[in-house]
Amino acid sequence: MRVHIRHLDTSAPAFEAEFESIRHWSAKSDAAIEQRVAEILADVKSRGDAAVLEFTQRFDALDAPSVAALELTQEDFAAAHAAITPAQRHALRAATVRIRSYHERQLIACGRSWSYRDDEGSLLGQKVTPLDRVGIYVPGGKAAYPSSLLMSAIPAHVAGVGEIVMVVPTPHGERNALVLAAAHVAGVTRAFTIGGAQAVAALAYGTATVPRVDKITGPGNAYVASAKKHVFGTVGIDMIAGPSEILVLADGSAPPDWIAMDLFSQAEHDELAQSILLCPDAGYIEAVQSAINRMLPAMPRKGVIRASLEGRGALILTRSMEEACEISNRIAPEHLEVASRDPHRWEPLLRHAGAIFLGEFTSESLGDYCAGPNHVLPTAGTARFSSPLGVYDFQKRSSLIEVSAAGAQTLGVIAAELAYGEGLQAHARAAEMRLNGGRP
Repeated sequence: MRVHIRHLDTSAPAFEAEFESIRHWSAKSDAAIEQRVAEILADVKSRGDAAVLEFTQRFDALDAPSVAALELTQEDFAAAHAAITPAQRHALRAATVRIRSYHERQLIACGRSWSYRDDEGSLLGQKVTPLDRVGIYVPGGKAAYPSSLLMSAIPAHVAGVGEIVMVVPTPHGERNALVLAAAHVAGVTRAFTIGGAQAVAALAYGTATVPRVDKITGPGNAYVASAKKHVFGTVGIDMIAGPSEILVLADGSAPPDWIAMDLFSQAEHDELAQSILLCPDAGYIEAVQSAINRMLPAMPRKGVIRASLEGRGALILTRSMEEACEISNRIAPEHLEVASRDPHRWEPLLRHAGAIFLGEFTSESLGDYCAGPNHVLPTAGTARFSSPLGVYDFQKRSSLIEVSAAGAQTLGVIAAELAYGEGLQAHARAAEMRLNGGRP
């Protein structure tokens, strides 16, 4: 079986046109989805619990007398934790320890309040405080992602968020024990078995039963993504994510099978996922192609992988590793693997990526589950200006300003001059009234 993935060559005259054809992903919204989501949001905002209950019955075939009956308890979490296998419990605990350790270091580095006094005794600084309440959307039922729950709940907890509210759909009442066990170890405060746009609406607007949150994080389907986009401004959101991406920079030193499987690891997400290899060694690229052909038939999700690789994948021959780094910066990928004997030689050249995985032993999948850094990453080139989910996403910063009497004499003159220039006389007079101790 040969997988017909594109082979590009940066020295070819048509390279730029071919490269651009695979680089861009269109985020066009389905008009029918947008209209339906808008109707659901409006209904939940207007009718609250009653609308949430109706939509849960309609879309998840889950009958309940009230939304309160859909709330999961800490006892449910503990029971699920006890019911999973010892190996699963160990994996959850080990991943939690590593993710928490990483985000605690992140808190020390960037999440603390600070202040100083200038030469005139004025205090200037920044006060960092956590959000009061956040909502986490977790896909449920057969498509369960306990790892995404850990990646949202743990940094929120480290940031000091007071209440973490999880929503998770349970079609036909099917609860995923690993998701509930993850909620147990991650410190989720409350949880409701609701999903879809109605769950996002309930978190954003609040109902008689579901508390209103300050920010919503977590992945979901097209309806969830559309709903998050609609409620942004009423609440904060993490991001509007596109299809998953991996870009591998390879110097030819890693086993080709490893690289082929790393490309598979993103391609198996869905047909729109993107997997790209950049390498200056033509023979190595052919070896990776052969590994793809040989290993794909044994993959359970081979149909999805093949569609992804043939639709949006590429094996690109570059003139050098330096050029590969330049092209990587143009793509600004979600996941960037540097499969090299000396990855630290190339890392300084890499400016734009959601996460950078250094060395041949650092598969992207380790970052997805348990390495420690967050796996909620910017996609579709947005790594040029945005960052992974982190402690800072669950905090806000307030500026601190305390002007001394002496400082007011200096700053008042400056402010008044600029305010008069803008035609804002009240601003100017407010500053001038404090000149020369000007108390009445």
